[in-house]
Amino acid sequence: MLIYIKVFVIAFLIFLAVDLIWLGVIANKLYQNEMGHLMKKNLNFVAAFLFYAIFIVGLSVFVIIPSIESGSLIKVVLLGALFGFVSYATYDLTNYATLEGFPLKMVVIDLIWGTSLGTLTSLLTFLIYRGVFKWHFYIFIWYYFYILFCGSWLHK
Repeated sequence: MLIYIKVFVIAFLIFLAVDLIWLGVIANKLYQNEMGHLMKKNLNFVAAFLFYAIFIVGLSVFVIIPSIESGSLIKVVLLGALFGFVSYATYDLTNYATLEGFPLKMVVIDLIWGTSLGTLTSLLTFLIYRGVFKWHFYIFIWYYFYILFCGSWLHK
Protein backbone atom coordinates (compact mmCIF):
# COMPACT_ATOMS: atom_id res chain seq x y z
CA MET A 1 0.00 0.00 0.00
CA LEU A 2 2.92 2.33 0.72
CA ILE A 3 4.03 2.12 -2.92
CA TYR A 4 0.68 3.57 -4.03
CA ILE A 5 0.99 6.55 -1.69
CA LYS A 6 4.62 7.26 -2.61
CA VAL A 7 3.99 6.95 -6.33
CA PHE A 8 0.86 9.12 -6.14
CA VAL A 9 2.65 11.91 -4.24
CA ILE A 10 5.69 11.90 -6.53
CA ALA A 11 3.58 11.77 -9.70
CA PHE A 12 1.16 14.43 -8.44
CA LEU A 13 3.99 16.89 -7.69
CA ILE A 14 5.66 16.28 -11.05
CA PHE A 15 2.39 16.55 -12.97
CA LEU A 16 1.40 19.72 -11.12
CA ALA A 17 4.78 21.37 -11.62
CA VAL A 18 5.10 20.54 -15.30
CA ASP A 19 1.47 21.30 -16.20
CA LEU A 20 1.49 24.63 -14.36
CA ILE A 21 4.66 25.64 -16.19
CA TRP A 22 2.96 24.71 -19.48
CA LEU A 23 -0.36 26.38 -18.72
CA GLY A 24 0.98 29.36 -16.78
CA VAL A 25 4.09 30.27 -18.73
CA ILE A 26 4.70 28.47 -22.00
CA ALA A 27 1.24 28.14 -23.57
CA ASN A 28 -0.75 30.74 -21.66
CA LYS A 29 -1.06 33.20 -24.54
CA LEU A 30 -1.77 30.40 -27.00
CA TYR A 31 -4.74 29.17 -24.97
CA GLN A 32 -5.99 32.74 -24.50
CA ASN A 33 -5.73 33.53 -28.21
CA GLU A 34 -7.22 30.28 -29.48
CA MET A 35 -9.82 29.53 -26.81
CA GLY A 36 -10.33 32.73 -24.84
CA HIS A 37 -13.93 32.92 -26.02
CA LEU A 38 -14.59 29.52 -24.38
CA MET A 39 -12.69 30.05 -21.12
CA LYS A 40 -14.11 31.02 -17.74
CA LYS A 41 -12.85 34.18 -16.11
CA ASN A 42 -12.20 32.33 -12.83
CA LEU A 43 -10.73 28.85 -12.74
CA ASN A 44 -12.72 26.21 -10.85
CA PHE A 45 -9.92 24.96 -8.59
CA VAL A 46 -11.97 22.08 -7.17
CA ALA A 47 -12.62 20.66 -10.63
CA ALA A 48 -8.97 21.18 -11.63
CA PHE A 49 -7.75 19.42 -8.47
CA LEU A 50 -10.16 16.54 -9.05
CA PHE A 51 -8.91 16.10 -12.62
CA TYR A 52 -5.29 16.08 -11.43
CA ALA A 53 -6.04 13.57 -8.65
CA ILE A 54 -8.08 11.23 -10.87
CA PHE A 55 -5.55 11.39 -13.71
CA ILE A 56 -2.69 10.58 -11.33
CA VAL A 57 -4.59 7.69 -9.72
CA GLY A 58 -5.11 6.18 -13.18
CA LEU A 59 -1.53 6.85 -14.25
CA SER A 60 -0.21 5.32 -11.01
CA VAL A 61 -2.41 2.20 -11.05
CA PHE A 62 -2.31 1.41 -14.77
CA VAL A 63 1.15 2.65 -15.79
CA ILE A 64 3.70 3.55 -13.12
CA ILE A 65 3.25 0.84 -10.49
CA PRO A 66 3.09 -2.04 -13.00
CA SER A 67 6.21 -0.61 -14.66
CA ILE A 68 8.03 -0.33 -11.32
CA GLU A 69 7.06 -3.92 -10.48
CA SER A 70 8.31 -5.19 -13.84
CA GLY A 71 11.33 -2.87 -13.85
CA SER A 72 10.59 -1.91 -17.46
CA LEU A 73 11.65 1.52 -18.64
CA ILE A 74 10.15 0.89 -22.09
CA LYS A 75 6.82 -0.09 -20.52
CA VAL A 76 6.61 3.09 -18.42
CA VAL A 77 7.38 5.29 -21.43
CA LEU A 78 4.98 3.61 -23.87
CA LEU A 79 2.11 3.15 -21.41
CA GLY A 80 2.60 6.67 -20.03
CA ALA A 81 2.35 8.07 -23.54
CA LEU A 82 -0.73 5.97 -24.31
CA PHE A 83 -2.47 6.89 -21.05
CA GLY A 84 -1.79 10.60 -21.60
CA PHE A 85 -2.99 10.41 -25.20
CA VAL A 86 -6.20 8.52 -24.37
CA SER A 87 -7.02 10.79 -21.42
CA TYR A 88 -6.50 14.01 -23.34
CA ALA A 89 -8.21 12.61 -26.47
CA THR A 90 -11.32 12.00 -24.38
CA TYR A 91 -11.44 15.66 -23.41
CA ASP A 92 -10.30 17.24 -26.66
CA LEU A 93 -12.28 15.14 -29.12
CA THR A 94 -15.45 15.40 -27.04
CA ASN A 95 -15.05 19.18 -26.97
CA TYR A 96 -14.30 19.30 -30.69
CA ALA A 97 -17.43 17.24 -31.38
CA THR A 98 -19.78 19.14 -29.07
CA LEU A 99 -18.60 22.74 -28.63
CA GLU A 100 -19.05 25.41 -31.25
CA GLY A 101 -15.73 27.06 -32.01
CA PHE A 102 -13.38 24.55 -30.32
CA PRO A 103 -10.29 24.88 -32.56
CA LEU A 104 -8.83 21.83 -34.30
CA LYS A 105 -5.40 23.40 -33.81
CA MET A 106 -5.89 23.15 -30.03
CA VAL A 107 -7.04 19.54 -30.29
CA VAL A 108 -3.75 18.64 -31.97
CA ILE A 109 -1.60 20.72 -29.60
CA ASP A 110 -3.39 19.41 -26.52
CA LEU A 111 -3.13 15.78 -27.67
CA ILE A 112 0.61 16.23 -28.13
CA TRP A 113 0.78 17.89 -24.70
CA GLY A 114 -1.25 15.17 -22.97
CA THR A 115 0.91 12.46 -24.54
CA SER A 116 4.09 14.28 -23.50
CA LEU A 117 2.82 14.99 -20.00
CA GLY A 118 1.77 11.37 -19.44
CA THR A 119 5.15 10.17 -20.68
CA LEU A 120 7.21 12.65 -18.67
CA THR A 121 5.26 12.22 -15.44
CA SER A 122 5.42 8.42 -15.68
CA LEU A 123 9.11 8.33 -16.55
CA LEU A 124 10.25 10.80 -13.89
CA THR A 125 8.11 9.12 -11.21
CA PHE A 126 9.53 5.72 -12.20
CA LEU A 127 13.12 7.00 -12.03
CA ILE A 128 12.64 8.88 -8.76
CA TYR A 129 10.89 5.95 -7.08
CA ARG A 130 13.73 3.65 -8.13
CA GLY A 131 16.22 6.14 -6.66
CA VAL A 132 17.89 7.22 -9.89
CA PHE A 133 18.01 10.91 -8.99
CA LYS A 134 16.36 11.48 -5.63
CA TRP A 135 17.99 14.76 -4.69
CA HIS A 136 17.50 16.24 -8.13
CA PHE A 137 13.75 15.82 -7.70
CA TYR A 138 13.68 17.70 -4.40
CA ILE A 139 15.82 20.49 -5.83
CA PHE A 140 13.52 20.67 -8.87
CA ILE A 141 10.40 20.91 -6.69
CA TRP A 142 11.96 23.54 -4.41
CA TYR A 143 13.12 25.60 -7.40
CA TYR A 144 9.75 25.29 -9.13
CA PHE A 145 7.81 26.53 -6.12
CA TYR A 146 10.35 29.32 -5.57
CA ILE A 147 9.78 30.47 -9.16
CA LEU A 148 6.03 29.99 -8.82
CA PHE A 149 5.69 32.16 -5.73
CA CYS A 150 8.62 34.55 -6.15
CA GLY A 151 9.15 34.60 -9.92
CA SER A 152 8.77 37.77 -11.90
CA TRP A 153 6.46 36.12 -14.46
CA LEU A 154 3.65 36.27 -11.91
CA HIS A 155 3.85 40.04 -11.75
CA LYS A 156 3.49 40.69 -15.49
